[in-house]
Amino acid sequence: MNYTETVKWMFRRLPDYQKIGLKSYKPGLKRIQNFCSYLGNPQKFFKSIHVGGTNGKGSTVHMLSSILQEEKYKIGLFTSPHLIDFRERITCNGILIEKDFIINFINENIKFIEKEKISFFELNTALAFQYFKEKKVNIAIIEVGMGGRLDSTNLIIPEISVITNISIDHTETLGNNQLKIALEKAGIIKKNVSIIIGRKISGDVRYLFLQEALKKNAPIYFSVKSKKDSQYKIPFQADYQDINKNIVLKTINILHHRKHIIISNKSIKKGLKNVIKNTNFKGRWQILQKKNPKIVCDIAHNEEGSYIIGNQLKKESYEKLHLVLGFVKEKKVDKFLKNFPIESFYYFCQPNISRKYSIKDLIKLVDKTFKFKNRKKINFFFSVKEAFFLAKKKASKNDLILISGSTFVVSEILLLYHNK
Repeated sequence: MNYTETVKWMFRRLPDYQKIGLKSYKPGLKRIQNFCSYLGNPQKFFKSIHVGGTNGKGSTVHMLSSILQEEKYKIGLFTSPHLIDFRERITCNGILIEKDFIINFINENIKFIEKEKISFFELNTALAFQYFKEKKVNIAIIEVGMGGRLDSTNLIIPEISVITNISIDHTETLGNNQLKIALEKAGIIKKNVSIIIGRKISGDVRYLFLQEALKKNAPIYFSVKSKKDSQYKIPFQADYQDINKNIVLKTINILHHRKHIIISNKSIKKGLKNVIKNTNFKGRWQILQKKNPKIVCDIAHNEEGSYIIGNQLKKESYEKLHLVLGFVKEKKVDKFLKNFPIESFYYFCQPNISRKYSIKDLIKLVDKTFKFKNRKKINFFFSVKEAFFLAKKKASKNDLILISGSTFVVSEILLLYHNK
């Protein structure tokens, strides 16, 4: 198989959670343990940083990677999902994993993968571990896929663990309240390994983390904003990234002082400044067009994400707001929508995946949510492209177009720009 055929095989034979949901979800660590054992436990050949949480994981791992790259460390980065190319999930110093490595890995292990019914994400995880071993990375930064306790990435014993925040998402697998979700995410807390908790959390969740850290003798730190943090600039126009920056700075501080990993102040400043260039970071308040009209995309896909984006919109200057929104099943769309200005122009669409929140269901929900107010400003489309093109056609030069609601909606828009 060539690269295209290999990727098609992965998505066909091992459908991932992002596209079909619970049908692909296989909880438990036995399969990934067996697979990694079969490979010679590659996860034991490099140092790592483990990052979990509901929102902010992607921003956090990319900033960490960029800082450490500036210090001339060889950094592996494992994230999910991808936006344009599958290879975005596994990189080394910002460079995508080689196509030949993926092809060879599948060909060499296909019998084991099929016999043991390895899931899509388990395959991705093992592939990343093997790649980082062979690349001899100094540090691999590993983003949790979902939850933590039973996530495939939870085989590693990291130098430090990070939980960015706790909010309601993936309730069908993680639980329907913050405490249940926090308990799953606390599963990445390891014996004697420092854990950093970021963002504001409730007292109950804070107490839960303290208990779990105490059980495992894990030093625990809570990220708080410091006056010193203002000296470090980031190339993002969204204020919410300052929260992620604070988590990153706390993590770097602990790595330096407790793990004795050399990280200069110069590397911190350059790493944050150059994060987009160093890691090819995209999809978070990404400006696709600066003016006439301004066009922004953000992969916010849950209630807290939309709340953060809603706050950012209040700081933007525009005449009219055009929202291109699409969703996947299981999402609380009504709670997502409540954080956007009611007077906006809405272009609802459905991403081109089987897990899409269908237009038929969206029409019912929108009618109920908006109660037929501003109905002339609400449009429905069976494709993301159609919705986006009409938004561009109707928007004036001083307007703002925002694309959000799902990673897959943003992905389709980024593909349009990538293929220009």
